[in-house]
Amino acid sequence: MTRILLVHLPRTLLGLLFLLSAADGFWFFATGEHLIHPPTSPAGLAFEQGLQASGFLWPLLKIVNLLGGLSLLLNVVPAFGLALLAPVMTVIALFHLVLNPGGIPIAAVMVLCGVVLVHAYRDRYAALFR
Repeated sequence: MTRILLVHLPRTLLGLLFLLSAADGFWFFATGEHLIHPPTSPAGLAFEQGLQASGFLWPLLKIVNLLGGLSLLLNVVPAFGLALLAPVMTVIALFHLVLNPGGIPIAAVMVLCGVVLVHAYRDRYAALFR
């Protein structure tokens, strides 16, 4: 039961969240519209539009979301998937803290799941700190 709550549930939740983000991003590439677009402040919208206008960063971000989300969801090298998504989660959390406070609850859930998984996979990250 503990393993389900501390590994499987956060891994699945985080994987689904990033897979959904990737699907929304690829849908935007194809149609110019989002499948899901939560309320965004004017500053948050400007930031997002800047990433999209760069021409390369938005697609790269969505590819990383897809690879990390699938890694977590399918439980294939999940510690690597989490490491791949850690910088993205940091930017998302700071984005919501600074530019778009309306998204803080989902960002908090994402960070909590990430921290729980880092603890669960701590033995896999130990070599990085030797």
